[in-house]
Amino acid sequence: MDATDPIMLSALQHWSYCPRQCGLIHLEQAFDENVHTMRGNAAHEWVDEPGYETFEGVRAERALPVWSDRLRLIGKCDVVEFHPGGSIYPVEYKHGKKREKTHDDIQLAAQAMCLEEMTGKVNTHGAIYHHGSRRRREVVITQELRDQVKETVSAIRAMLDFGKLPPPANDARCRECSLKEICQPEAVAERAAQHTLLETLFDPEAI
Repeated sequence: MDATDPIMLSALQHWSYCPRQCGLIHLEQAFDENVHTMRGNAAHEWVDEPGYETFEGVRAERALPVWSDRLRLIGKCDVVEFHPGGSIYPVEYKHGKKREKTHDDIQLAAQAMCLEEMTGKVNTHGAIYHHGSRRRREVVITQELRDQVKETVSAIRAMLDFGKLPPPANDARCRECSLKEICQPEAVAERAAQHTLLETLFDPEAI
């Protein structure tokens, strides 16, 4: 991915979960499957097919392309509901059970901001649909979330401009990450610790 290209919406979710995961996918174009990504693919199977339904006057568009020239973002929404009163309601599908995850909320807020720029209408709410529990979790698109979107975009852009992977998290997040074998968080963290130790041992000012 070139540093001048639009950033994929999915990159915001990846970065806010783990910056190194984002770098591996969007900087080095690395990806691998595990049980969690396969479950995610299964949950997305229906919403990955473009189309629409109507219910109670609501038009629900699936796999709707969205973008923001201002933020230089591009991607698609799983579902966007257009309500009779004019409100627009993005819905993001996730495979797990209903629970709050900031990285999912940031991705949803970015979708809402793209839709605002495209339609000229303010988006105040959206939802995460949790496939595991078949339940929605409504998300208020607050100013705090909007600021987090802008900060995340800036951080990703800086990584792409610099062209260097962030350090590994090497914590509980790594257990469920499909890129763990590619990332090698324990080995990278150990090499970094050894390098720091050597710098300390051979630093004249440390003696």
